Amino acid sequence: MKKLFISACIALLIFACKEEPKRTDYVINGTAKGVYNGVRVYLKTLDFKSARERILDTAIVMNERFYFEGALEHPELRFLTVNNVAGRLPVLIENNNIDIDINKDNILTSSITGSIIDKAYKDYEAKFFEFKKETQAIIPEYKKSLNSNNKQYKDSLVNLLQKNKEALTKFPIDYIKKNNTSYLSLIILEQEVDKGTNSIKICKEAFEVLDEKLRSSPMGSKLGLKIKGLHQIYLRTAHLEIGNIAPNFEAPAPDGTMVSLNDVKGKVTIIDFWAAWCGPCRRENPNVVKVYNKYHSQGLEIIGVSLDGARTQKDPKQLWLDAIEKDKLTWTHVSNLQYFNDPVAQLYNISSIPATYILDEEGKIVAKNLRGRALELKVEALLK
Repeated sequence: MKKLFISACIALLIFACKEEPKRTDYVINGTAKGVYNGVRVYLKTLDFKSARERILDTAIVMNERFYFEGALEHPELRFLTVNNVAGRLPVLIENNNIDIDINKDNILTSSITGSIIDKAYKDYEAKFFEFKKETQAIIPEYKKSLNSNNKQYKDSLVNLLQKNKEALTKFPIDYIKKNNTSYLSLIILEQEVDKGTNSIKICKEAFEVLDEKLRSSPMGSKLGLKIKGLHQIYLRTAHLEIGNIAPNFEAPAPDGTMVSLNDVKGKVTIIDFWAAWCGPCRRENPNVVKVYNKYHSQGLEIIGVSLDGARTQKDPKQLWLDAIEKDKLTWTHVSNLQYFNDPVAQLYNISSIPATYILDEEGKIVAKNLRGRALELKVEALLK
């Protein structure tokens, strides 16, 4: 009898220690208080680049309830929307029982339980938006400082905004590196690749830090191939990264003589891509004029590369010359008058204007696309 009892205990222990089979499907049980019968609820994907939505599944509210079911190879980010309810609710779905309680007054405050990875995602988002809120809180103070004579205070806010902006951009990458065994990191990295906020070089480095199991998973393998392809494209313009010597070029000045970048370089050099037809460029010109007039005697040089030559321009050269005179742009100017097909624009991978490259005395690229006060501060720092 004693032996029988011991055998029974061992059997119970083996049964208790046996792992439950991993679920291969998910069930979403939804509650939607105050939402009428017949209203449709959607599960969607979202393309972060184009902001286009694609409907994957549809449910109908009946007696304030709705229901989804399906199966996933790995956790995936979905967006839940309800007809006549503003906004969309991000939810990371994994194979499990998931309960969602919709708040129709503010869908983003809806309750989600049952998805462990979604809870981690919500914690990540909360930290990200808290940091973003801190950064945005500086902006009103900065705008007030523009009317102030306190230059030191104004400049400190510009520097703080710049540092916070850089830290905000790095926030997802830092999270991925600190949580390199989490599937959530793989999902966040996929978003970063699609958004293009961080360079593909940085995304590739983050991918290589991920645990090997994540990288070799179906989603990891697919993302790895995507990153590899984008990185190969990036290598074509890697010479334009900060820290590299700016490639020399030669183009015709208004009088037809050929001028090269190396002919113009000073202690600090700005390569300014603009055009007479470009409204934002023309609005920025007074600031560039101010910086040039202030620092030219100390060694600042500018070479303006015009992308005039658009089909809509009847006489692009005259329009280019008129804009130079009207905006009082007294520095060196060149143009092939070939619009975005300009060889210099293509050499520098210019797809939109205004665009600027700031070079130090050695001709190294030290910054890109700075405008307003940020441009002036950078020039001032380099000349010092």
